[in-house]
Amino acid sequence: MYSLARKLLFKLDPEIAHEFSLDMLAAGERLKILSLVSCDLPSNPVTVMGIEFPNRIGLAAGLDKNADYFQALSTLGFGFVEVGTVTPKPQPGNEQPRLFRLPEHEAIINRMGFNNKGVDYLVERVAGKSLKHPLGINIGKNKITPEENALSDYTACMEKVYDYADYITVNISSPNTPGLRDLQFGETLHNLLQGIKTKQSELADQYEYYVPVAVKIAPDMTEQELIDVAHTFLELDIDCVIATNTTIDKSSVSASVHANEAGGLSGLPVQDKSTQAIKILKSQLQSDIPIIGVGGINSVDSAMEKLEAGASLLQVYTGFIYQGPELIADLVKATNKYSAADDND
Repeated sequence: MYSLARKLLFKLDPEIAHEFSLDMLAAGERLKILSLVSCDLPSNPVTVMGIEFPNRIGLAAGLDKNADYFQALSTLGFGFVEVGTVTPKPQPGNEQPRLFRLPEHEAIINRMGFNNKGVDYLVERVAGKSLKHPLGINIGKNKITPEENALSDYTACMEKVYDYADYITVNISSPNTPGLRDLQFGETLHNLLQGIKTKQSELADQYEYYVPVAVKIAPDMTEQELIDVAHTFLELDIDCVIATNTTIDKSSVSASVHANEAGGLSGLPVQDKSTQAIKILKSQLQSDIPIIGVGGINSVDSAMEKLEAGASLLQVYTGFIYQGPELIADLVKATNKYSAADDND
């Protein structure tokens, strides 16, 4: 069924198809007909960051930036859904076109630029909503906010979403906000995360419960840079790392008509990069900090590779765009059989 729908959708502009698909999904939820494309998947709970997930497969941030569709998406078999990236103030993102399909590579290039309606809108969407699976909220900084003031944007978002998130993801790895990836290194990273941990502690005292913080990193770091980042995470007691975001390396798609488009490349071309990053991070983090693996998961084999590399949970995005709900069902069934003694509680 999805293969036919994809043929039709891929005739549309990618961003129009994106919005149309989500609107149809939401309509299906309202009309109670999503059961036609979803299935009742077995549960095999796993505890990560102190949170119980019904299965290991989640939806990565970016598909549902404003939390308009998370309830409908959660019916498709995902064990958790991550919404965002959201910023303190609404922003339109970069000029269109800003989303490009590379079907021959099962890939996407995007330079969306954190287009979203702002954190207050997102909070209105999630407040009072019941969701049987965990919800992650991915936060970022506004484009106009100087790098030296980035912490204020992240903490402003944390204050707004803390009471509604099962975990919060700090996005410092999108290539589409100028200067954002500079936050991943050295003293800048240390100071940012130290401030975020301080705010997390304050909010935990205020609400009398603890919401874990994950940090999402880029796949384009050297091995030494990944090692340095891991040591910073350990020093500051970060709760989780998400590896990885999109890559700016387009050498693997050089023959594509879209190869020279600016933006982050996701899908199959980033598969090995993200898996290698997971291996390096795991060698440093051991069982102290869990890893959520994301990047190029398009099959059971690629999912298992990331689990074997050291990930405890997985997220999909581009693979879902190309293969639809059937991929989620396959991944859930396969990873439900996976057992790792070093999964983090």
